[in-house]
Amino acid sequence: MSENHEFFMRRCLQLAEFGRLHAAPNPMVGSVIVYDGQIIGEGFHRRCGEAHAEVNAVNSVKQSDLLKHSTLYVNLEPCAHVGRTPACSRMIIEKQIPKVVIGCSDSFDKVSGKGIKMLQDAGVEVIVGVLEDESRFLNRRFFTFHEQKRPYIILKWAQTADGFLDFERTSETPVGPNWITDDYARMLVHKWRAEESAVLVGTNTAEKDNPKLNVRDWAGRQPARLVLDKNLRLSKGLNLFDGQQQTYVFTEQNAISSENLTFVNVLFGEFLLKDIFKFLHDNEIQSVIVEGGAEVLKSFIDAGAWDEARVFTGATRFLSGLNAPRLNLKPSFTTKIGNAELSVYYR
Repeated sequence: MSENHEFFMRRCLQLAEFGRLHAAPNPMVGSVIVYDGQIIGEGFHRRCGEAHAEVNAVNSVKQSDLLKHSTLYVNLEPCAHVGRTPACSRMIIEKQIPKVVIGCSDSFDKVSGKGIKMLQDAGVEVIVGVLEDESRFLNRRFFTFHEQKRPYIILKWAQTADGFLDFERTSETPVGPNWITDDYARMLVHKWRAEESAVLVGTNTAEKDNPKLNVRDWAGRQPARLVLDKNLRLSKGLNLFDGQQQTYVFTEQNAISSENLTFVNVLFGEFLLKDIFKFLHDNEIQSVIVEGGAEVLKSFIDAGAWDEARVFTGATRFLSGLNAPRLNLKPSFTTKIGNAELSVYYR
């Protein structure tokens, strides 16, 4: 595997990142076309339903006659089926591009090796596995969704320096969040929300913090809001029920859904997470940030039903209160965000 292959594949991964906010539920894909060691075309998948990266890269080439002597690089196997857009493998063959270098194969059952085979059967030289780990990691949400039939789960919480999520609350405690971090961390969290399909909280967090779970301090799409409310005890005056974005309430009770508010009947107990995951998979919700509270976070951890955890640790000390969850892992990396330390864990 030549060094140049990795160089051009890294450019594909850079381009693919530009689709982070709008590509889902499609994967993030970037593509470059190289002639005589030089990039002559680039493209990425901008939005679900629009042209794929390979098409945009081909269309950006000014001298189309060079395509017959070029190499196309792409971080994910070109599709072989006609979906919302035509098959990219067929387009590559029609353009007579003689060589294709692929980051990783696509496990989506409508592709899954079919694109590679179509290219090879047409006489195209195909190289697969250049920066394969990096390519799979970039689209870990997509691969988790299709391979495990559930969303990619990100746990998120903020804890004090002495390991508490919250102080002891009483009936006299005002409703609202108890900030451990600062505006820098909050802006980052809003960026994260814009990048994921949904955000989930439990009944206690919804009741005590009255969160909006929206994107206010960043530009981007609003995630769906997921709320656990077994007995429908939450007041309809809470911010979660403002009708401003799609909200799903998982409950054992019967209730009438309305615009942007859907009640989903599930049984709380051993199979709760499994049933929620099935609903989310059926509705193409590819990733979820679980923002609390303590019992909800613990249920995901105890079930091993998570992929990534993002934990802020502030300088504040509560001395007593609600204990933060514990992960028996070392963080993959730690960095400073405002007045807090952010640790990121991968399972």
